[in-house]
Amino acid sequence: MAEADPVYTARIKRWSGVLSEHRTRLNESPKLVVEGQLNRMVGLTLEAVGCHAAIGARCLVDSPDGETIEAEVVGFSGERLFLMPIDSVQGVRPNARVIPTDRVYEAPVGDMLLGRVLDGTGRPLDGKGPLKNPTHVPLTGRPINPLQRQPITTPLDVGVRSINALLTVGRGQRMGLFAGSGVGKSVLLGMMTRYTTADVIVVAMIGERGREVKEFIDRILGKEGMKRAVVIAVPADYTPVMRVHGAIMATAIAESFRDQGKHVLLLMDSLTRFAQAQREIALAIGEPPATKGYPPSVFARMPQLVERAGNGDKGSGSITAFYTVLTEGDDQQDPIADAARAILDGHIVLSRELAESGHYPAIDVEHSISRVMIEVVNAEHNRLAQTFRQIYSIYQQNRDLISVGAYTIGTDTRIDEAIALYPRMLEFLRQDQRQPMDWKKSLAMLQQLLGNRASAVPAGADIVKNMVNAGGIRGQA
Repeated sequence: MAEADPVYTARIKRWSGVLSEHRTRLNESPKLVVEGQLNRMVGLTLEAVGCHAAIGARCLVDSPDGETIEAEVVGFSGERLFLMPIDSVQGVRPNARVIPTDRVYEAPVGDMLLGRVLDGTGRPLDGKGPLKNPTHVPLTGRPINPLQRQPITTPLDVGVRSINALLTVGRGQRMGLFAGSGVGKSVLLGMMTRYTTADVIVVAMIGERGREVKEFIDRILGKEGMKRAVVIAVPADYTPVMRVHGAIMATAIAESFRDQGKHVLLLMDSLTRFAQAQREIALAIGEPPATKGYPPSVFARMPQLVERAGNGDKGSGSITAFYTVLTEGDDQQDPIADAARAILDGHIVLSRELAESGHYPAIDVEHSISRVMIEVVNAEHNRLAQTFRQIYSIYQQNRDLISVGAYTIGTDTRIDEAIALYPRMLEFLRQDQRQPMDWKKSLAMLQQLLGNRASAVPAGADIVKNMVNAGGIRGQA
């Protein structure tokens, strides 16, 4: 075989090096970005033409002061892109440049989040500097095969006697806290935050008053509580996209801790504000309203959010979630409240009547239910809880007769028993917010209350005294 020409070999090496250098430069060169322009703005909806981007993608809109405004693609029609801004759009002009990016919004995750307060984009609000080397995960999350989810078998101690004993919550359950304004919702939420046994607490304050954020952190969580907590705060004056992102980001962060095998308590205040933010977005891009002004996408997004909580697959931890639901005008048939009841594992209803009478926590036992209680407590506990509810319900059904003195003692032994036990049942349901009551002690007090019902029922004048104490037979003793 003839020896290769050294000059030819040198030329080959030289040209190979040149080609390799040019190939590297081509790979490193920025991709061609087709920019568009802003041609319409209605409300908070920006309409751009001349560019293309996927749903959920981030776009940058130029402003006159040289800064850029972030916006998310929420819809399109033909050649038009519908954008919803993340921050204020003050000063944006017609024909402003719109630059699509390849990025989507992600959630920062990791142990460095503990003790921090973030907004709906993951930016710190607490003045403690940027997050240190966080990992980022998509906001959409990883769906879990429903057949791979671990069942709910363990009771969770929330530190509230009436819930522990009568509405027992299981680890991995998703509960709704239904209440109107001013009936003690935040107080009850704070009690569960302080007293629930959990490795990590993720709090999402969506669409609430900005004043409540600092108060919740300082008064309810405190320094000790913040050591194991992450707070996502998106007050009411933030844009609807930020409010939606805040709820989804809190869920994604809770999922990351669950995947580490930890037991997470997720508190979202409120699910209604999340639904209202989604309604604002949907109506702004032209989606027709369906039920009392709520477009269909609202009722599609709610289960997508809620279903991400709960127990994970084998080897992972759990997310026990409490979602507050605002009932406008104390209407339990509000469309959001009705939809939430259908997708949650139970609901706790707070009564305005009880709150106005000074009864806290104002839990309406008759209208509240835990759908997994029968699976996490033994038969004796379940029997006692049902007995309590039956006696309490008998008194409420005959309350008007008792109040006006129309009931004659001895007519019905069940009503006599309800009158006798009612004052003690009210005391059982009341609890000071600074005094936790663990699960075992709650059950022991329930057993003590109902353990010997026959001997607890007085007769004659003693029943009359109980009726007076319970609010019946006025002016008699």
